[in-house]
Amino acid sequence: MVPGLTLIERLNRARADLRLGVPVVLTSGTERALTVAVEAVTPERLAELRVLGPGLVLAITRHRAETLRARAYDGDLARVVVPEDRGCGWLHAVADPADDLRHPMKGPLLSERDGSVEVHRAALALAKSAQMLPAALVLPLGEAALGSGDLTVLDAADVLDAFARETELRPVISARLPMAEAQAGRVHVFRPRDGGVEHYAIEIGQPDRAAPVLARLHSACFTGDVLGSLKCDCGPQLQAALAQMDEEGSGVLLYLNQEGRGIGLANKMRAYSLQDQGFDTVEANHRLGFEDDERDFRIGAGLLREMGFRRVRLLTNNPRKVEMLNAHGLEVIERVPLQVGATQENQAYLATKAAKSGHLL
Repeated sequence: MVPGLTLIERLNRARADLRLGVPVVLTSGTERALTVAVEAVTPERLAELRVLGPGLVLAITRHRAETLRARAYDGDLARVVVPEDRGCGWLHAVADPADDLRHPMKGPLLSERDGSVEVHRAALALAKSAQMLPAALVLPLGEAALGSGDLTVLDAADVLDAFARETELRPVISARLPMAEAQAGRVHVFRPRDGGVEHYAIEIGQPDRAAPVLARLHSACFTGDVLGSLKCDCGPQLQAALAQMDEEGSGVLLYLNQEGRGIGLANKMRAYSLQDQGFDTVEANHRLGFEDDERDFRIGAGLLREMGFRRVRLLTNNPRKVEMLNAHGLEVIERVPLQVGATQENQAYLATKAAKSGHLL
């Protein structure tokens, strides 16, 4: 007998399906619906969906709906009715704000307001987890279309519950790594049990597990950490944190793979493009349909606990990190400021972080 897939396995397959433009079946009670990520939908796929039946809607988040002046009757999302005469170009324009200023009129957009939205909420959560634009086509399946073939089938409530849970991490390997900023370095690799991306801990020296450890939660920033971008302060913060830990003799820097405040590199570049049009970093995220910050700092708390730390001196300018660690099994006894990397190019970015995200700069 061939074993069935677990929920975690089906969730990971669903992410891959959405990125390929393959539909996923979502259920909620007796309801069944197909969902496809708008970013990957093709004219051929759209035609296939329309053959299956009426009732096609486009689920977008509250932030994107506000940009488009669409009614978000469901609070956190809007269900926009897809007109029969609209094709992929219209769908992509509604989902992606790249041309909003050049072509601001997408509507009028008609939003549904009755019925369950659990399937739509799960569809958006899946799109976000696949690091795609948070916009999904949802087609209710009638009785005649219950067969799902080889498509991934997920219960919407299970999807939402799985994404709400704290990620469990297990150690894979660690090895010594001398670095320019700290000779006594050791890199620990951790792999989530849910099949997500790996995260890393860079341990400097031999921190005493019984004493408060100098620690930093650093989110991956390809543009700043690798390319030396002047649009943010991430690269200088990374180097300064490692140097300070080396100077004090010990510390741990968590390198969390949550690029672009958790929206992924592609969406981060979309946000940068919007910033070039005059929007600040928070406004750009909202126009894309994301929250100000999509990161999950519980991952950092879990890593520190896994490594045996309970008390922390946290290198950060972000009070939210302090609050999150204190709420998840750690005691932050001191917030250590990390104010480096200011440039002419990131002046507005830093001002927005202070004014809208509460960073202490």
